[in-house]
Formats: sequence, C-alpha cells, structure tokens
Amino acid sequence: MFYARLFAAVPELGTNLFNRSNQADHTQQQALASSIAAFASLLVTHQSTDIDAIMARIAAKHASLGVTAGLYEIVREHLFAALAEVLGDGLTTEVATAWHEVYTLMANSLVEQEARLYQHAGLAPGQVWRPAVVTAREYDGAHAATLSLRPADERPFPVYLPGHYISVRVPFVDGTEQIRQYTLTRGLHRGEWALSVKRVPGGLVSPILVDQVEAGHQLTVSHPFGSVVIDSGNAPLLLVSAGIGITNTMAALQHLVAQNSGRQVTIVHVESSAYEHVRRVEFSELVAMLPHAQVHLRYTEFDSIHDDGRNPLTGISLPAHAHTYVCGPVDFMRSIRTRLINAGLPPESVHFEAFAPGSWLGLEHEHEHEPVS
Repeated sequence: MFYARLFAAVPELGTNLFNRSNQADHTQQQALASSIAAFASLLVTHQSTDIDAIMARIAAKHASLGVTAGLYEIVREHLFAALAEVLGDGLTTEVATAWHEVYTLMANSLVEQEARLYQHAGLAPGQVWRPAVVTAREYDGAHAATLSLRPADERPFPVYLPGHYISVRVPFVDGTEQIRQYTLTRGLHRGEWALSVKRVPGGLVSPILVDQVEAGHQLTVSHPFGSVVIDSGNAPLLLVSAGIGITNTMAALQHLVAQNSGRQVTIVHVESSAYEHVRRVEFSELVAMLPHAQVHLRYTEFDSIHDDGRNPLTGISLPAHAHTYVCGPVDFMRSIRTRLINAGLPPESVHFEAFAPGSWLGLEHEHEHEPVS
C-alpha cells in the first residue's frame, strides 16, 4: 500500500530510483518493513552497536543513490497514510505516536550520517553523479563482463577504498532509468575504474551493461561509498567469496599488492566452474604477487550451500585472529558466517557485503537473535 501511494504521488521514484525488479518480487517491500522493525527492536533492547552497523549500511547505500533529506518526509507522509488505511482503528493515537517517534529517530540518524558522507566526499547533498566513458568491455567468464571507465571530463576520479562501490545509472528507450551498485576495482590504465557485471537472467540492467555497452559509450556513475572496507592493519586476512562476489576480493588483493603488503592472506573462492570464474587470470596474478597468500579454489555449485555436509572451508587452517570479509549470495554468506563463528572466530571480526535489499538484516548478529521478518 505504501509503495502504491508513493509511486502514484511521485511516479519517477518508481521508474527511476527504486529497483523495479526488487519491487516486482517484493524484496524491496520486505526490506523497508524489516529495516524499520529492526531499528525499533534494537531501540527497545538498547543494542546501540547493532543499530550503528545497520544505519551505516543504509546511509552508504542512500548516499550512493544521491538521497537527500526531503525524501524522508515524502516517505513519512505515504507510509503513515498506508498504515492508517490498512490498520484502521488499530492505529491508535498511542501506536501512531510511537511509530512516528521511531521513524523520526531513524530518519534523523540517516540524514545526519548521509550529510557527513557527502561532506567528507566534498559534495553537496545528493550531488554524487558524474559522467564516465567506457574505455573497454571484456567478456569475463561465461556470463559476465568487466567494464573499464575513465572520467568524461578533466577531473580525475576520486580515491576509493577496497570495498567501496559505485552506483551506475542506465537509461532506457522509454526515457526512464534504473540504478545498480557495483564494487570498484582498478581499471586497465592508471586512473581508471573497473566494474565487473554478471548477467542476471531476466534482469533489466545487467544484460545492457554486459552485452550492449561498448568502448566509447558514456555512463553516469556515482561517487564511491561503502561501509564494509578492508582494514589497513597487520592482522591476518581471510577473504571468502562466491560467484560475482569475487569483485570484493579482487579489490582487496589489488590494494594489498599496491601497498606491498606482507600480511598473511587466506583466500577462498567458490565458483560453479573455472569457465565461470570472473577475473580468473588477474586473480591468479595478484595472488602470486603476495608473498604470504594462500588460495583455495572450490569449483562446485554454491547456490544451495547450507548444512548438507559441503563446506568450502574444509581442510583450511583458519588463521588465528583473522579479519574476515565475505561476499556472495546471502545463503552462502550465512553458511560461511555460521561455520566461522562455530570454529571460534569472534563474530565482530566477520564482515560481509550484501547488495540485495535488506539482506544483511538476516546476517547481522544472527547468532544472538532471530532475523526480523
């Protein structure tokens, strides 16, 4: 009801800003409800650390989309109108007042965090977009392509951290557009960015980027943002990825090589086959340049890894006190996180990146409480 009201009042939010695919399969609706419910639950249980982690993820995502403070009041208007229509007499004054307070606290926190992100980036709120030119498109694996980008103007791209991502705005022939996020890696030449895109069957954006965008085409991209960044300390690293999640591992490896790092690095990557392995040659070259890196490749199906006996970590000596970064399908990350914690790794040392809307709600501290649904 909320989204129907919102898109009727501001149609361009439905066509351009919000992910249409996630609207169609209801993951966006679930993410909104879960985020607000999780925020409220954490408020009453006083788990401020959990709130901080959740809010940092949302703020980074919003900043990459160019969200500004005014949108929160538009959302408030239509969200509470939907609540009133659906709940009727159940939405008493006391209940409405309480949820208005929750929403105000959540919105104010996000507006403040996003303002700091914009300020740190040297940008006016929401002014995150700039043109980029595709310098190369390379088919990469069976269903992916890697695009190299250079600035379309005289301004160099800003420095990004390993784990940062950018948003890409893709226009359609009907005049609308859609936005997607992709992890940043180094491009073919100095000062260039690269992003690897996996073709999603039936997807709106990925087939265009993989099969239609060519060298010379111009894209509109955002400033880099992200709340899950590889730390710069000396502790051992454990990098675990599956499928296109390897882009986060690639960003980390590129950074370590550029820093001439002597850190102990254990890399685990799961892929359906060597043919599907995105950035396979560069991956091997980067690993070879790190003196204390060990790599474990698992060429097997990973989409249904649960507790069925298949474990990508089997036979691997997990480094003590390792800082762990996991990226891949949500079920894969959940399985890996559970196994790492059961193996004795401190939960706070296990970090993960999830691009599906609200998917991190089912991962964040799930050993302590059930995911909000």
